[in-house]
Amino acid sequence: MKTTIVILFCIILVIVTFCPSPIVASSPTENLKGTIRISGAWALYPMMVKWSEEFRKMNANVRIDISAGGAGKGIADALAGMVDIGMVSRDIRPEEIKPGTTYIPVVKDAVFPTISTNNPVLREISKKGMKKKTFKELWTIDKSLTWGEISGTSIKNAVQVYTRSDSCGAAETWAHYLGKKQEDLKGVGVYGDPGLADAVKRDAYGVGYNNLNYAYDAKTGLPVAGIQIIAIDVNENGKIDTNEDLSTKEKAIKAVISGTYPSPPARDLYLITKENFKEPSKTFVKWILTDGQKYVSEVGYIKITQKQIIESLKKIGK
Repeated sequence: MKTTIVILFCIILVIVTFCPSPIVASSPTENLKGTIRISGAWALYPMMVKWSEEFRKMNANVRIDISAGGAGKGIADALAGMVDIGMVSRDIRPEEIKPGTTYIPVVKDAVFPTISTNNPVLREISKKGMKKKTFKELWTIDKSLTWGEISGTSIKNAVQVYTRSDSCGAAETWAHYLGKKQEDLKGVGVYGDPGLADAVKRDAYGVGYNNLNYAYDAKTGLPVAGIQIIAIDVNENGKIDTNEDLSTKEKAIKAVISGTYPSPPARDLYLITKENFKEPSKTFVKWILTDGQKYVSEVGYIKITQKQIIESLKKIGK
């Protein structure tokens, strides 16, 4: 009997010693009060709205003000102390990191090229997709191409290129994929994710790009009505393989997770603050990294890794 007890004790000791500690969920307090001001990336806006709604169910005395306006605005507002949290949909630049600046990843997203469902060569593009070289010619070289040249048909209509007019993560990420910066992108500038989607929707010969949750409908999982996602012919074999298919949100997310869809234009989304997060923002951000992660898939984003979560919690501190 004593031998059995000793063995059991040793087993428990080994488990406690060598098994990694689970991530402990944050515990918002009923007495938490104050206002959290947030601004920035359109890409993160839908997710932040959901997080704020769920967080306030347990913290009714906390007010959360959220405004979208692009990653550039989010960083500028946060570093100037105009908001408590900036939403950023691109990598943080070295010159943006000041003494005390804290930033952490919270979800993963991607930027997708789009065309109108009224495009005359929609069927051909859906089968063949487009190569990176073609995207470069359109957005960085400003080469005048016809839809016939791109699709291998006789269509003479020229491609109308659209881009973002606001300083934003989507444009910076798309430019990075093409080896450039946002200011290098050619095309007609349009403000905001919704605006760019609408411009492409209305122009049968237009081409643009949108973040995941502005490219796909949240309810149906299909592309937003009026636009079609252009699959990238990553291996350049002249056709869209099964793992390159972006016809639904589910397939797009799968392509991002597997790495088939390149990074960039896939990327992490961040929260940034001038100095380390202070209450009530600190409790809110800890909740986002723990309990809040269960809403990520529901809203249509991609979770960051457990390693990233652990590192971010350490960065924030107790």
